[in-house]
Amino acid sequence: MQIIVRSPSPRSAWALEQAGIHPLLAQLYAARGICTPQELDTSLAQLLPPQGLKGIQAAATLLADAIAQNQRLCIVADYDCDGATACAVAIRGLRLLGAQQVDYLVPDRVVDGYGLTAAIAQRVKERGADMLITVDNGIGSPEGVDEAHALGMQVLITDHHLPSNQVPAADAVVNPNQPGCSFASKSLAGVGVMFYVLLALRAELRQRGQFEAHNQPRLDALLPLVALGTVADVVRLDANNRRLVAQGLQRVRAGQMPPGIAALFRVAGRDVRQANSQDFGFALGPRINAAGRLADMSLGIECLLTDDTSRADELAKLLDSINRERRDIEGGMRDQAQALAENLFAAQDSPPPAITVFDEGFHEGVVGIVASRLKDKLHRPSFVFAVSGAPGKEQELKGSGRSIVGFHLRDALDLLVKRHPGVLLRFGGHAMAAGCTIDRAQLDTFTQGLAQIAQEQLDAATLTRQLETDGPLAAPYRRADVVDTLQREVWGQGFAPPTFSEEVEVLSQRLVGQDSKHLSLKLKHQGEPVDAIWFGHTEQLPARVLLAFRLDVNEWQGQRKVQFLVEGAAEA
Repeated sequence: MQIIVRSPSPRSAWALEQAGIHPLLAQLYAARGICTPQELDTSLAQLLPPQGLKGIQAAATLLADAIAQNQRLCIVADYDCDGATACAVAIRGLRLLGAQQVDYLVPDRVVDGYGLTAAIAQRVKERGADMLITVDNGIGSPEGVDEAHALGMQVLITDHHLPSNQVPAADAVVNPNQPGCSFASKSLAGVGVMFYVLLALRAELRQRGQFEAHNQPRLDALLPLVALGTVADVVRLDANNRRLVAQGLQRVRAGQMPPGIAALFRVAGRDVRQANSQDFGFALGPRINAAGRLADMSLGIECLLTDDTSRADELAKLLDSINRERRDIEGGMRDQAQALAENLFAAQDSPPPAITVFDEGFHEGVVGIVASRLKDKLHRPSFVFAVSGAPGKEQELKGSGRSIVGFHLRDALDLLVKRHPGVLLRFGGHAMAAGCTIDRAQLDTFTQGLAQIAQEQLDAATLTRQLETDGPLAAPYRRADVVDTLQREVWGQGFAPPTFSEEVEVLSQRLVGQDSKHLSLKLKHQGEPVDAIWFGHTEQLPARVLLAFRLDVNEWQGQRKVQFLVEGAAEA
Protein backbone atom coordinates (compact mmCIF):
# COMPACT_ATOMS: atom_id res chain seq x y z
CA MET A 1 0.00 0.00 0.00
CA GLN A 2 1.10 3.54 -0.77
CA ILE A 3 -0.05 6.31 1.54
CA ILE A 4 -0.02 9.59 -0.33
CA VAL A 5 -0.88 13.10 0.81
CA ARG A 6 -3.19 15.50 -1.00
CA SER A 7 -1.77 18.92 -1.83
CA PRO A 8 -4.26 21.69 -1.06
CA SER A 9 -3.89 25.02 -2.81
CA PRO A 10 -2.54 27.46 -0.17
CA ARG A 11 -4.36 30.32 -1.88
CA SER A 12 -7.69 28.48 -1.83
CA ALA A 13 -7.22 27.42 1.80
CA TRP A 14 -6.39 31.02 2.77
CA ALA A 15 -9.44 32.39 0.90
CA LEU A 16 -11.74 29.89 2.61
CA GLU A 17 -10.28 30.62 6.04
CA GLN A 18 -10.63 34.37 5.47
CA ALA A 19 -14.32 33.77 4.71
CA GLY A 20 -14.77 32.42 8.24
CA ILE A 21 -14.45 28.70 7.55
CA HIS A 22 -12.77 26.62 10.27
CA PRO A 23 -9.00 26.47 9.48
CA LEU A 24 -8.95 22.66 9.36
CA LEU A 25 -12.03 22.53 7.14
CA ALA A 26 -10.48 25.18 4.89
CA GLN A 27 -7.44 22.92 4.36
CA LEU A 28 -9.63 19.86 3.74
CA TYR A 29 -11.90 21.64 1.27
CA ALA A 30 -8.99 23.16 -0.63
CA ALA A 31 -7.46 19.69 -0.94
CA ARG A 32 -10.69 18.55 -2.59
CA GLY A 33 -10.66 21.30 -5.19
CA ILE A 34 -12.89 23.87 -3.49
CA CYS A 35 -11.62 27.35 -4.36
CA THR A 36 -14.29 29.77 -3.15
CA PRO A 37 -16.82 29.95 -0.29
CA GLN A 38 -19.62 30.10 -2.89
CA GLU A 39 -18.89 26.49 -3.84
CA LEU A 40 -19.83 25.52 -0.27
CA ASP A 41 -23.23 27.21 -0.41
CA THR A 42 -25.69 24.36 0.13
CA SER A 43 -28.87 26.46 -0.07
CA LEU A 44 -31.73 25.25 -2.27
CA ALA A 45 -31.32 28.35 -4.41
CA GLN A 46 -27.98 26.98 -5.59
CA LEU A 47 -29.41 23.72 -6.94
CA LEU A 48 -29.01 23.25 -10.68
CA PRO A 49 -32.31 24.14 -12.40
CA PRO A 50 -34.46 21.24 -13.67
CA GLN A 51 -34.61 22.72 -17.18
CA GLY A 52 -31.11 21.40 -17.88
CA LEU A 53 -32.35 17.80 -17.85
CA LYS A 54 -33.26 16.54 -21.30
CA GLY A 55 -36.83 15.29 -21.47
CA ILE A 56 -37.93 16.82 -18.18
CA GLN A 57 -40.52 19.17 -19.70
CA ALA A 58 -42.05 16.29 -21.63
CA ALA A 59 -42.18 14.32 -18.38
CA ALA A 60 -43.80 17.22 -16.52
CA THR A 61 -46.43 17.65 -19.25
CA LEU A 62 -47.12 13.90 -19.31
CA LEU A 63 -47.64 13.77 -15.54
CA ALA A 64 -49.67 16.98 -15.38
CA ASP A 65 -52.03 15.65 -18.05
CA ALA A 66 -52.30 12.33 -16.21
CA ILE A 67 -53.19 14.08 -12.94
CA ALA A 68 -55.78 16.22 -14.72
CA GLN A 69 -57.37 13.07 -16.16
CA ASN A 70 -57.17 11.19 -12.85
CA GLN A 71 -55.17 8.40 -14.47
CA ARG A 72 -53.83 5.40 -12.57
CA LEU A 73 -50.07 5.71 -12.15
CA CYS A 74 -47.81 2.80 -11.25
CA ILE A 75 -44.19 3.21 -10.14
CA VAL A 76 -41.79 0.39 -11.08
CA ALA A 77 -38.90 0.60 -8.64
CA ASP A 78 -35.51 -1.03 -8.29
CA TYR A 79 -34.80 -3.27 -5.29
CA ASP A 80 -32.00 -1.27 -3.66
CA CYS A 81 -32.04 1.76 -1.35
CA ASP A 82 -31.86 4.23 -4.23
CA GLY A 83 -34.83 2.53 -5.88
CA ALA A 84 -36.78 2.36 -2.60
CA THR A 85 -36.23 6.03 -1.75
CA ALA A 86 -36.97 7.05 -5.35
CA CYS A 87 -40.24 5.11 -5.17
CA ALA A 88 -41.17 6.76 -1.87
CA VAL A 89 -40.28 10.20 -3.26
CA ALA A 90 -42.36 9.55 -6.38
CA ILE A 91 -45.43 8.39 -4.47
CA ARG A 92 -45.28 11.04 -1.77
CA GLY A 93 -44.49 13.78 -4.30
CA LEU A 94 -47.14 12.83 -6.83
CA ARG A 95 -49.77 12.68 -4.09
CA LEU A 96 -48.68 16.10 -2.83
CA LEU A 97 -49.13 17.44 -6.37
CA GLY A 98 -52.64 16.08 -6.76
CA ALA A 99 -52.37 12.52 -8.08
CA GLN A 100 -55.21 10.46 -6.62
CA GLN A 101 -54.28 6.97 -7.85
CA VAL A 102 -50.62 6.03 -7.37
CA ASP A 103 -49.47 2.45 -6.93
CA TYR A 104 -46.06 0.76 -7.08
CA LEU A 105 -44.47 -2.55 -7.96
CA VAL A 106 -40.98 -3.81 -7.12
CA PRO A 107 -39.43 -6.57 -9.22
CA ASP A 108 -38.22 -9.61 -7.32
CA ARG A 109 -34.42 -9.80 -7.42
CA VAL A 110 -34.46 -13.57 -7.90
CA VAL A 111 -37.49 -14.12 -10.15
CA ASP A 112 -37.55 -10.94 -12.25
CA GLY A 113 -33.96 -9.75 -12.26
CA TYR A 114 -33.14 -6.11 -12.91
CA GLY A 115 -35.09 -3.61 -14.98
CA LEU A 116 -38.44 -3.29 -16.71
CA THR A 117 -39.19 -6.62 -18.37
CA ALA A 118 -42.17 -7.47 -20.55
CA ALA A 119 -43.53 -9.65 -17.72
CA ILE A 120 -43.40 -6.72 -15.30
CA ALA A 121 -45.17 -4.48 -17.80
CA GLN A 122 -47.93 -7.11 -17.98
CA ARG A 123 -48.25 -7.18 -14.18
CA VAL A 124 -48.49 -3.39 -14.10
CA LYS A 125 -51.29 -3.49 -16.67
CA GLU A 126 -53.12 -6.13 -14.63
CA ARG A 127 -53.26 -3.58 -11.81
CA GLY A 128 -55.21 -1.26 -14.09
CA ALA A 129 -52.45 1.30 -14.66
CA ASP A 130 -52.72 3.92 -17.39
CA MET A 131 -49.11 5.06 -17.00
CA LEU A 132 -45.98 3.17 -16.00
CA ILE A 133 -43.22 5.23 -14.35
CA THR A 134 -39.79 3.73 -13.71
CA VAL A 135 -37.48 4.98 -10.98
CA ASP A 136 -33.79 4.03 -10.88
CA ASN A 137 -34.23 1.67 -13.85
CA GLY A 138 -35.65 1.42 -17.35
CA ILE A 139 -32.94 2.99 -19.51
CA GLY A 140 -31.81 -0.48 -20.56
CA SER A 141 -35.29 -1.95 -21.03
CA PRO A 142 -36.58 -1.30 -24.58
CA GLU A 143 -38.53 -4.59 -24.64
CA GLY A 144 -40.37 -3.73 -21.43
CA VAL A 145 -41.26 -0.28 -22.75
CA ASP A 146 -42.51 -1.74 -26.05
CA GLU A 147 -44.66 -4.26 -24.17
CA ALA A 148 -46.14 -1.51 -21.99
CA HIS A 149 -47.04 0.49 -25.10
CA ALA A 150 -48.56 -2.59 -26.72
CA LEU A 151 -50.75 -2.95 -23.64
CA GLY A 152 -51.97 0.63 -24.01
CA MET A 153 -49.94 2.30 -21.26
CA GLN A 154 -47.88 5.45 -21.44
CA VAL A 155 -44.31 5.13 -20.15
CA LEU A 156 -42.10 7.61 -18.31
CA ILE A 157 -38.53 6.50 -17.60
CA THR A 158 -36.57 8.17 -14.82
CA ASP A 159 -33.13 6.65 -14.40
CA HIS A 160 -29.47 7.53 -13.97
CA HIS A 161 -27.70 4.43 -15.26
CA LEU A 162 -25.62 4.45 -18.41
CA PRO A 163 -27.76 3.70 -21.47
CA SER A 164 -26.95 0.98 -23.97
CA ASN A 165 -26.89 1.68 -27.71
CA GLN A 166 -30.68 1.87 -27.87
CA VAL A 167 -32.56 4.33 -25.66
CA PRO A 168 -36.09 2.95 -25.10
CA ALA A 169 -38.90 4.60 -27.07
CA ALA A 170 -40.75 5.80 -23.96
CA ASP A 171 -43.15 8.76 -23.98
CA ALA A 172 -40.54 10.65 -21.95
CA VAL A 173 -37.06 9.78 -20.70
CA VAL A 174 -35.26 11.71 -17.94
CA ASN A 175 -31.69 10.57 -17.34
CA PRO A 176 -28.68 12.90 -17.03
CA ASN A 177 -26.57 10.24 -18.75
CA GLN A 178 -28.71 9.83 -21.88
CA PRO A 179 -27.24 11.10 -25.17
CA GLY A 180 -27.80 14.81 -25.71
CA CYS A 181 -28.43 15.71 -22.05
CA SER A 182 -26.45 18.78 -21.00
CA PHE A 183 -27.26 18.61 -17.28
CA ALA A 184 -24.08 19.52 -15.42
CA SER A 185 -24.41 16.85 -12.73
CA LYS A 186 -24.11 13.43 -14.34
CA SER A 187 -23.94 11.88 -10.86
CA LEU A 188 -27.57 12.30 -9.80
CA ALA A 189 -28.88 9.17 -8.11
CA GLY A 190 -32.18 7.68 -9.23
CA VAL A 191 -33.91 9.38 -6.31
CA GLY A 192 -32.38 12.71 -7.34
CA VAL A 193 -33.71 12.33 -10.88
CA MET A 194 -37.23 11.67 -9.57
CA PHE A 195 -37.01 14.66 -7.24
CA TYR A 196 -36.10 16.86 -10.20
CA VAL A 197 -39.04 15.50 -12.19
CA LEU A 198 -41.34 16.53 -9.35
CA LEU A 199 -39.82 20.04 -9.32
CA ALA A 200 -40.55 20.33 -13.04
CA LEU A 201 -44.07 18.93 -12.57
CA ARG A 202 -44.80 21.48 -9.84
CA ALA A 203 -43.63 24.27 -12.15
CA GLU A 204 -45.88 22.95 -14.94
CA LEU A 205 -48.89 22.77 -12.60
CA ARG A 206 -48.13 26.28 -11.36
CA GLN A 207 -48.13 27.48 -14.96
CA ARG A 208 -51.51 25.81 -15.45
CA GLY A 209 -52.91 27.76 -12.51
CA GLN A 210 -53.22 24.83 -10.09
CA PHE A 211 -51.53 26.91 -7.41
CA GLU A 212 -49.20 29.87 -6.99
CA ALA A 213 -45.71 30.19 -5.54
CA HIS A 214 -47.00 31.13 -2.07
CA ASN A 215 -49.33 28.14 -1.68
CA GLN A 216 -47.64 25.42 -3.75
CA PRO A 217 -46.85 22.04 -2.11
CA ARG A 218 -43.53 21.96 -0.22
CA LEU A 219 -41.39 19.34 -1.97
CA ASP A 220 -38.47 20.05 0.37
CA ALA A 221 -40.14 17.64 2.81
CA LEU A 222 -38.84 14.89 0.49
CA LEU A 223 -35.18 15.88 0.87
CA PRO A 224 -34.38 13.46 3.75
CA LEU A 225 -35.37 10.62 1.38
CA VAL A 226 -33.35 12.16 -1.45
CA ALA A 227 -30.30 12.45 0.80
CA LEU A 228 -30.59 8.87 2.04
CA GLY A 229 -30.85 7.38 -1.44
CA THR A 230 -28.06 9.56 -2.83
CA VAL A 231 -25.55 8.55 -0.15
CA ALA A 232 -26.62 4.89 -0.09
CA ASP A 233 -26.15 4.53 -3.85
CA VAL A 234 -22.52 5.70 -3.52
CA VAL A 235 -22.84 8.14 -6.41
CA ARG A 236 -20.23 10.87 -6.69
CA LEU A 237 -20.97 13.70 -4.29
CA ASP A 238 -20.44 16.59 -6.69
CA ALA A 239 -21.55 20.07 -5.65
CA ASN A 240 -25.19 19.49 -6.59
CA ASN A 241 -25.43 16.16 -4.80
CA ARG A 242 -23.74 17.64 -1.72
CA ARG A 243 -26.44 20.31 -1.65
CA LEU A 244 -29.19 17.69 -1.82
CA VAL A 245 -27.57 15.66 0.97
CA ALA A 246 -26.86 18.71 3.14
CA GLN A 247 -30.46 19.88 2.83
CA GLY A 248 -31.74 16.43 3.76
CA LEU A 249 -29.46 16.18 6.78
CA GLN A 250 -30.49 19.65 7.92
CA ARG A 251 -34.12 18.55 8.07
CA VAL A 252 -33.33 15.22 9.75
CA ARG A 253 -31.38 16.98 12.51
CA ALA A 254 -34.36 19.28 13.03
CA GLY A 255 -36.68 16.26 13.38
CA GLN A 256 -38.37 16.90 10.03
CA MET A 257 -38.44 13.51 8.30
CA PRO A 258 -40.80 10.64 7.47
CA PRO A 259 -41.48 8.39 10.50
CA GLY A 260 -39.69 5.51 8.76
CA ILE A 261 -36.37 7.36 8.65
CA ALA A 262 -36.71 8.29 12.32
CA ALA A 263 -37.48 4.64 13.16
CA LEU A 264 -34.43 3.43 11.24
CA PHE A 265 -32.24 5.84 13.21
CA ARG A 266 -33.66 4.39 16.42
CA VAL A 267 -33.06 0.72 15.55
CA ALA A 268 -29.55 1.61 14.36
CA GLY A 269 -28.82 3.35 17.67
CA ARG A 270 -27.99 6.64 15.93
CA ASP A 271 -28.92 10.11 17.17
CA VAL A 272 -30.92 12.09 14.60
CA ARG A 273 -29.72 15.34 16.19
CA GLN A 274 -26.18 14.42 15.15
CA ALA A 275 -27.14 12.81 11.82
CA ASN A 276 -24.41 12.67 9.21
CA SER A 277 -23.83 11.16 5.79
CA GLN A 278 -22.08 8.14 7.37
CA ASP A 279 -25.37 7.26 9.10
CA PHE A 280 -27.10 7.10 5.71
CA GLY A 281 -24.35 5.06 4.10
CA PHE A 282 -23.52 2.59 6.86
CA ALA A 283 -26.59 2.39 9.12
CA LEU A 284 -29.84 3.18 7.28
CA GLY A 285 -28.92 2.23 3.73
CA PRO A 286 -27.84 -1.36 4.53
CA ARG A 287 -31.03 -2.01 6.50
CA ILE A 288 -33.20 -1.00 3.55
CA ASN A 289 -30.97 -2.83 1.06
CA ALA A 290 -31.23 -6.01 3.13
CA ALA A 291 -34.95 -6.24 2.31
CA GLY A 292 -34.20 -6.33 -1.42
CA ARG A 293 -31.37 -8.82 -0.97
CA LEU A 294 -33.07 -11.41 1.23
CA ALA A 295 -36.79 -10.66 1.41
CA ASP A 296 -39.08 -8.16 -0.32
CA MET A 297 -38.12 -4.53 -0.95
CA SER A 298 -41.78 -3.61 -0.43
CA LEU A 299 -40.94 -3.78 3.29
CA GLY A 300 -38.36 -1.03 2.85
CA ILE A 301 -40.67 1.10 0.71
CA GLU A 302 -43.57 0.70 3.14
CA CYS A 303 -41.28 1.79 5.98
CA LEU A 304 -40.47 4.98 4.03
CA LEU A 305 -44.09 5.58 3.00
CA THR A 306 -45.98 5.09 6.25
CA ASP A 307 -47.00 8.09 8.34
CA ASP A 308 -47.87 5.86 11.30
CA THR A 309 -45.07 5.92 13.89
CA SER A 310 -45.97 2.52 15.35
CA ARG A 311 -46.03 0.91 11.92
CA ALA A 312 -42.71 2.57 11.07
CA ASP A 313 -41.13 1.15 14.24
CA GLU A 314 -42.49 -2.31 13.45
CA LEU A 315 -41.10 -2.25 9.91
CA ALA A 316 -37.75 -0.78 10.99
CA LYS A 317 -37.30 -3.60 13.51
CA LEU A 318 -38.13 -6.13 10.83
CA LEU A 319 -35.59 -4.53 8.46
CA ASP A 320 -33.01 -4.60 11.25
CA SER A 321 -33.63 -8.31 11.76
CA ILE A 322 -33.27 -9.02 8.03
CA ASN A 323 -30.03 -7.03 8.00
CA ARG A 324 -28.63 -9.16 10.84
CA GLU A 325 -29.42 -12.25 8.79
CA ARG A 326 -27.72 -10.61 5.78
CA ARG A 327 -24.58 -9.99 7.85
CA ASP A 328 -24.48 -13.64 8.94
CA ILE A 329 -24.80 -14.89 5.36
CA GLU A 330 -22.28 -12.34 4.13
CA GLY A 331 -19.73 -13.34 6.77
CA GLY A 332 -19.67 -16.97 5.68
CA MET A 333 -19.64 -16.08 1.99
CA ARG A 334 -16.86 -13.53 2.48
CA ASP A 335 -14.58 -16.09 4.13
CA GLN A 336 -15.30 -18.66 1.42
CA ALA A 337 -14.79 -16.14 -1.39
CA GLN A 338 -11.53 -15.02 0.19
CA ALA A 339 -10.28 -18.61 0.30
CA LEU A 340 -11.29 -19.20 -3.32
CA ALA A 341 -9.58 -15.98 -4.42
CA GLU A 342 -6.37 -16.81 -2.58
CA ASN A 343 -6.29 -20.21 -4.31
CA LEU A 344 -6.12 -18.34 -7.62
CA PHE A 345 -2.65 -17.04 -6.78
CA ALA A 346 -1.36 -19.58 -4.28
CA ALA A 347 1.89 -19.98 -6.20
CA GLN A 348 2.28 -16.26 -6.97
CA ASP A 349 3.09 -13.22 -4.91
CA SER A 350 0.13 -11.16 -6.07
CA PRO A 351 -3.45 -11.70 -7.22
CA PRO A 352 -4.38 -11.93 -10.92
CA PRO A 353 -5.43 -8.64 -12.59
CA ALA A 354 -9.13 -9.50 -12.12
CA ILE A 355 -10.79 -11.98 -9.79
CA THR A 356 -13.87 -14.14 -10.42
CA VAL A 357 -15.17 -16.57 -7.81
CA PHE A 358 -18.19 -18.87 -7.66
CA ASP A 359 -19.54 -21.39 -5.18
CA GLU A 360 -22.70 -23.47 -5.27
CA GLY A 361 -23.63 -22.27 -1.80
CA PHE A 362 -23.41 -18.54 -2.47
CA HIS A 363 -26.59 -16.45 -2.06
CA GLU A 364 -27.30 -14.25 -5.06
CA GLY A 365 -28.68 -11.45 -2.90
CA VAL A 366 -25.30 -10.87 -1.25
CA VAL A 367 -22.85 -11.32 -4.14
CA GLY A 368 -22.43 -7.56 -4.59
CA ILE A 369 -21.43 -6.97 -0.99
CA VAL A 370 -18.97 -9.87 -1.05
CA ALA A 371 -17.48 -8.62 -4.34
CA SER A 372 -16.95 -5.25 -2.67
CA ARG A 373 -15.21 -6.84 0.32
CA LEU A 374 -13.00 -8.89 -2.02
CA LYS A 375 -12.09 -5.81 -4.06
CA ASP A 376 -11.20 -3.91 -0.89
CA LYS A 377 -9.08 -6.76 0.43
CA LEU A 378 -7.12 -7.57 -2.73
CA HIS A 379 -7.37 -4.31 -4.70
CA ARG A 380 -8.49 -6.03 -7.87
CA PRO A 381 -11.67 -5.81 -9.98
CA SER A 382 -13.75 -8.62 -8.48
CA PHE A 383 -16.80 -10.58 -9.61
CA VAL A 384 -18.75 -12.99 -7.38
CA PHE A 385 -21.28 -15.40 -8.91
CA ALA A 386 -24.13 -17.42 -7.42
CA VAL A 387 -26.62 -19.87 -8.92
CA SER A 388 -29.82 -18.14 -10.00
CA GLY A 389 -32.71 -18.87 -7.70
CA ALA A 390 -35.31 -18.14 -10.38
CA PRO A 391 -37.54 -21.12 -11.28
CA GLY A 392 -36.20 -22.93 -14.33
CA LYS A 393 -33.01 -20.84 -14.39
CA GLU A 394 -30.75 -23.20 -12.45
CA GLN A 395 -28.19 -23.24 -15.29
CA GLU A 396 -27.75 -19.48 -15.02
CA LEU A 397 -25.28 -17.72 -12.76
CA LYS A 398 -25.90 -14.22 -11.49
CA GLY A 399 -22.82 -12.15 -10.82
CA SER A 400 -22.05 -8.80 -9.28
CA GLY A 401 -18.76 -6.97 -9.65
CA ARG A 402 -16.91 -4.11 -8.03
CA SER A 403 -13.94 -2.30 -9.52
CA ILE A 404 -10.92 -0.18 -8.64
CA VAL A 405 -10.06 3.29 -9.92
CA GLY A 406 -8.77 3.03 -13.46
CA PHE A 407 -10.92 0.11 -14.62
CA HIS A 408 -14.40 0.87 -16.01
CA LEU A 409 -16.32 -2.28 -15.19
CA ARG A 410 -19.34 -1.80 -17.43
CA ASP A 411 -17.12 -0.91 -20.40
CA ALA A 412 -15.06 -4.03 -19.66
CA LEU A 413 -18.23 -6.16 -19.85
CA ASP A 414 -19.18 -4.46 -23.10
CA LEU A 415 -15.76 -5.34 -24.53
CA LEU A 416 -16.11 -8.90 -23.23
CA VAL A 417 -19.38 -9.26 -25.18
CA LYS A 418 -17.70 -8.06 -28.37
CA ARG A 419 -14.82 -10.51 -27.95
CA HIS A 420 -16.95 -13.43 -26.80
CA PRO A 421 -20.46 -13.04 -28.28
CA GLY A 422 -23.08 -14.84 -26.23
CA VAL A 423 -21.03 -15.14 -23.05
CA LEU A 424 -23.25 -12.60 -21.25
CA LEU A 425 -27.01 -13.13 -21.26
CA ARG A 426 -27.59 -9.74 -19.60
CA PHE A 427 -25.38 -7.04 -18.13
CA GLY A 428 -25.35 -3.43 -16.99
CA GLY A 429 -23.93 -1.03 -14.45
CA HIS A 430 -21.41 1.74 -13.86
CA ALA A 431 -17.67 2.26 -13.88
CA MET A 432 -17.24 0.96 -10.33
CA ALA A 433 -20.09 -1.55 -10.05
CA ALA A 434 -21.78 -3.83 -12.55
CA GLY A 435 -23.84 -6.99 -12.75
CA CYS A 436 -24.41 -9.72 -15.29
CA THR A 437 -26.04 -13.08 -15.92
CA ILE A 438 -24.19 -15.91 -17.66
CA ASP A 439 -24.77 -19.55 -18.48
CA ARG A 440 -22.98 -21.82 -16.04
CA ALA A 441 -20.97 -23.32 -18.92
CA GLN A 442 -19.56 -19.87 -19.74
CA LEU A 443 -17.94 -19.23 -16.35
CA ASP A 444 -14.41 -20.11 -17.48
CA THR A 445 -14.75 -17.98 -20.61
CA PHE A 446 -15.96 -15.07 -18.49
CA THR A 447 -13.16 -15.51 -15.95
CA GLN A 448 -10.41 -15.66 -18.56
CA GLY A 449 -11.93 -12.90 -20.71
CA LEU A 450 -12.26 -10.43 -17.84
CA ALA A 451 -8.74 -11.20 -16.60
CA GLN A 452 -7.36 -10.63 -20.10
CA ILE A 453 -9.08 -7.24 -20.42
CA ALA A 454 -7.82 -6.23 -16.97
CA GLN A 455 -4.30 -7.38 -17.91
CA GLU A 456 -4.39 -5.09 -20.95
CA GLN A 457 -5.83 -2.05 -19.21
CA LEU A 458 -4.22 -2.07 -15.75
CA ASP A 459 -0.58 -1.28 -15.10
CA ALA A 460 1.53 -1.85 -11.99
CA ALA A 461 0.78 1.61 -10.63
CA THR A 462 -2.99 1.10 -10.90
CA LEU A 463 -2.75 -2.33 -9.30
CA THR A 464 -0.94 -0.86 -6.30
CA ARG A 465 -3.38 0.23 -3.64
CA GLN A 466 -3.09 3.95 -2.95
CA LEU A 467 -4.66 5.64 0.02
CA GLU A 468 -5.06 9.39 -0.31
CA THR A 469 -4.82 11.29 2.96
CA ASP A 470 -4.76 14.82 4.27
CA GLY A 471 -1.36 14.44 5.92
CA PRO A 472 -0.56 15.01 9.60
CA LEU A 473 -3.20 16.08 12.12
CA ALA A 474 -2.12 19.05 14.23
CA ALA A 475 -2.37 18.06 17.91
CA PRO A 476 -4.68 21.01 18.83
CA TYR A 477 -7.30 19.56 16.46
CA ARG A 478 -7.39 16.23 18.29
CA ARG A 479 -10.52 17.30 20.17
CA ALA A 480 -14.07 15.98 20.33
CA ASP A 481 -15.61 19.30 19.24
CA VAL A 482 -13.40 19.34 16.13
CA VAL A 483 -14.51 15.79 15.31
CA ASP A 484 -18.14 16.91 15.67
CA THR A 485 -17.46 19.79 13.26
CA LEU A 486 -15.96 17.45 10.68
CA GLN A 487 -18.74 14.88 10.97
CA ARG A 488 -21.48 17.43 10.35
CA GLU A 489 -20.11 18.14 6.88
CA VAL A 490 -21.12 16.10 3.82
CA TRP A 491 -18.48 13.53 2.85
CA GLY A 492 -18.70 10.50 0.62
CA GLN A 493 -17.92 9.11 -2.82
CA GLY A 494 -15.83 11.59 -4.81
CA PHE A 495 -15.56 13.91 -1.79
CA ALA A 496 -13.63 11.70 0.58
CA PRO A 497 -14.04 11.99 4.35
CA PRO A 498 -10.99 13.44 6.14
CA THR A 499 -8.23 10.86 6.54
CA PHE A 500 -4.96 11.85 8.15
CA SER A 501 -1.56 10.16 8.05
CA GLU A 502 1.67 10.38 10.00
CA GLU A 503 4.26 8.33 11.80
CA VAL A 504 3.24 7.22 15.30
CA GLU A 505 4.64 5.05 18.04
CA VAL A 506 2.72 1.88 18.93
CA LEU A 507 2.63 1.56 22.73
CA SER A 508 0.49 -1.59 22.89
CA GLN A 509 -1.80 -3.69 20.71
CA ARG A 510 -4.23 -6.54 21.19
CA LEU A 511 -6.99 -8.36 19.33
CA VAL A 512 -10.55 -7.62 20.41
CA GLY A 513 -14.14 -8.25 19.34
CA GLN A 514 -16.01 -11.39 18.48
CA ASP A 515 -13.54 -13.97 17.12
CA SER A 516 -10.75 -11.43 17.81
CA LYS A 517 -11.01 -9.83 14.37
CA HIS A 518 -10.09 -6.25 15.28
CA LEU A 519 -6.81 -4.70 16.39
CA SER A 520 -7.05 -2.36 19.40
CA LEU A 521 -4.09 0.01 19.72
CA LYS A 522 -2.63 2.50 22.15
CA LEU A 523 -0.51 5.02 20.27
CA LYS A 524 1.69 7.99 20.98
CA HIS A 525 0.64 10.78 18.63
CA GLN A 526 2.81 13.90 18.72
CA GLY A 527 3.95 13.01 22.22
CA GLU A 528 0.48 12.28 23.65
CA PRO A 529 -1.36 8.95 24.09
CA VAL A 530 -4.41 8.18 21.98
CA ASP A 531 -6.55 5.06 21.48
CA ALA A 532 -7.07 3.56 18.03
CA ILE A 533 -8.80 0.59 16.46
CA TRP A 534 -8.32 -1.15 13.13
CA PHE A 535 -11.49 -3.03 12.25
CA GLY A 536 -11.06 -6.33 10.42
CA HIS A 537 -7.28 -6.34 10.84
CA THR A 538 -5.37 -8.90 12.90
CA GLU A 539 -1.70 -8.51 11.95
CA GLN A 540 0.54 -6.93 14.57
CA LEU A 541 2.18 -3.58 13.78
CA PRO A 542 5.84 -2.59 14.30
CA ALA A 543 6.82 -0.22 17.11
CA ARG A 544 6.87 2.74 14.72
CA VAL A 545 4.57 2.88 11.73
CA LEU A 546 3.08 5.30 9.21
CA LEU A 547 -0.67 5.17 9.88
CA ALA A 548 -3.60 6.49 7.89
CA PHE A 549 -6.58 7.18 10.14
CA ARG A 550 -9.93 8.90 10.48
CA LEU A 551 -11.20 10.61 13.63
CA ASP A 552 -14.00 9.37 15.84
CA VAL A 553 -15.31 10.05 19.33
CA ASN A 554 -15.66 7.22 21.82
CA GLU A 555 -18.21 7.89 24.57
CA TRP A 556 -17.90 5.99 27.85
CA GLN A 557 -19.59 6.85 31.14
CA GLY A 558 -20.23 10.41 30.03
CA GLN A 559 -16.66 10.99 28.85
CA ARG A 560 -15.97 11.80 25.20
CA LYS A 561 -12.50 10.88 23.98
CA VAL A 562 -11.06 11.12 20.50
CA GLN A 563 -9.93 7.84 18.97
CA PHE A 564 -8.34 6.99 15.65
CA LEU A 565 -10.03 4.65 13.17
CA VAL A 566 -7.12 3.12 11.26
CA GLU A 567 -7.53 2.88 7.48
CA GLY A 568 -4.09 1.60 6.49
CA ALA A 569 -0.42 1.33 7.39
CA ALA A 570 2.94 1.51 5.66
CA GLU A 571 6.55 1.32 6.73
CA ALA A 572 7.66 4.39 8.63
